[in-house]
Amino acid sequence: MYRYDEVDARLVRERVEQFRDQTRRFLAGELTEDEFRPLRLMNGLYVQRHAPMLRIAIPYGLLSSAQLRTLADVARRYDRGYGHFTTRQNMQLNWPELAQVPEILAELAEVEMHAIQTSGNCIRNTTTDPYAGVAADEILDPRPWCELIRQWSTFHPEFTFLPRKFKIAVSGSVADRAATQVHDVGLWARRNDEGEIGFTVLVGGGLGRTPMIGEVVRDFLPARHLLTYLDAILRVYNRYGRRDNKYKARIKILVKALTVPGFAAKVEEEWSHLKDGPATLEAGDAERFAGYFSAPAYAKPDASAQEELERTLGAERAFARWFERNVHAQRQAGYYTVTLSLKKTGTPPGDITSEQMEAAADWADRFAHGQLRVSHEQNLLLADIGAGDLFAVWQLAREQGFATPNIGLVTDVICCPGGDFCSLANAKSIPVAEAIQRRLDDLDYLHDLGEISLNMSGCMNACGHHHIGNIGILGVDKNGEEWYQVTLGGSQGNHAALGRVIGPSVARERVPEVVASVLATYVELRHADEAFIDVVRRVGIDPFKEKIYAPHH
Repeated sequence: MYRYDEVDARLVRERVEQFRDQTRRFLAGELTEDEFRPLRLMNGLYVQRHAPMLRIAIPYGLLSSAQLRTLADVARRYDRGYGHFTTRQNMQLNWPELAQVPEILAELAEVEMHAIQTSGNCIRNTTTDPYAGVAADEILDPRPWCELIRQWSTFHPEFTFLPRKFKIAVSGSVADRAATQVHDVGLWARRNDEGEIGFTVLVGGGLGRTPMIGEVVRDFLPARHLLTYLDAILRVYNRYGRRDNKYKARIKILVKALTVPGFAAKVEEEWSHLKDGPATLEAGDAERFAGYFSAPAYAKPDASAQEELERTLGAERAFARWFERNVHAQRQAGYYTVTLSLKKTGTPPGDITSEQMEAAADWADRFAHGQLRVSHEQNLLLADIGAGDLFAVWQLAREQGFATPNIGLVTDVICCPGGDFCSLANAKSIPVAEAIQRRLDDLDYLHDLGEISLNMSGCMNACGHHHIGNIGILGVDKNGEEWYQVTLGGSQGNHAALGRVIGPSVARERVPEVVASVLATYVELRHADEAFIDVVRRVGIDPFKEKIYAPHH
């Protein structure tokens, strides 16, 4: 994985000291709240409902065991002994004291971590596929390109105060596991007829108040032109994006106003001044960045280990179920990626304790070359696990509550912190997600249902990506009470779609029953092994609506 050079280390240390002084001045009354706000946001610090919230960057979701141990230690000493992984592959601490935040940042800097550009109207953390480098359908490893974008975007003087926040996702595979179609810019790796590597560029995706699916503005951008073309997109946005209304300030609104051809034409015109300029990549640049992500020395497949694995799977039903849901074969023969589920019933989705972090860091050192990955679905992954180690990993994961065999199932809920923590939220999400999980805690039934995504947000800002859940739940405020709007038919991946609202919002206590009714209706309507999303696309939302809103007898 990428390691800081001297310039990186100095920049981060200097920023920590600068923020230490700014915090001191604010606490001494030398800076007003309005003066301090942009300074704290530049360092990932929000003021939430009960306490400050610190969002720590995990670039493209990659963590070393040393970094995870430091997060565990920081969470224990400065917070309440846990952290929360977000849908953007970052970590949030919900209870730090303002006066101690500079000290937290100083300790993070020691292990090459920071909170720079995790908030504010700037280019945020670039996200990617958690299976980067090991996926069987990979065209290119997206991690070097994410690192390239990270270096280009960090402290970019031209894009520090954009009209609104700006998010980029990169997918290097045939299957889009990075949700590129719901980002301000989505980059999807392609190989053209000549065998040249490049990207399909999508612009104007996003969720929140006005959800939209991104549109293709360039079918094939040769990889060497990536940074100059991104510069052109950001310049057009910076110049023409609205600043008078924050609800209409995202690039998706600009793309809609200009139309896709109109926006693309402005980008092309701007790019004509930048193309082949100093930021054009040379062959050696791509190779140099790829060198940061060199693969471990894989051993030849061990036939006896594979045979032993097959025997154990036949003998241990619980292990076999976990293997089926939480383990993915890599393109490297004899190696697997394991997902540690952070969706155990009764646990807020995406939360992880200091003890769990330390345990996972130990397993990373023992089994996975000291590296971990955070997924967009708020789980933790260990790649490069040999066939002979899977049973041991499963046993260890069970001890720490990491082995719920529900990856991709309806209880693998994506969920924002909601009204328990967030000052923007209209309603709580964590207790409702837990109530749904409890209602559906019969895993035999869940496995029979197959792949279904359930995403939940506590407000319009859609931090839980409810629009693209097969089942989406949105908290709304109704005369000071918490109600919930349900959508069906959303999806991410290659054919991303926004869900449709099925009817009036329902009271909080009815949400688990509504979800159960949706699932029962699906079982009635499906043909053989037809997936939930395919049934919704075939029959529409009316049959589900009729069941949910039928008069109660």
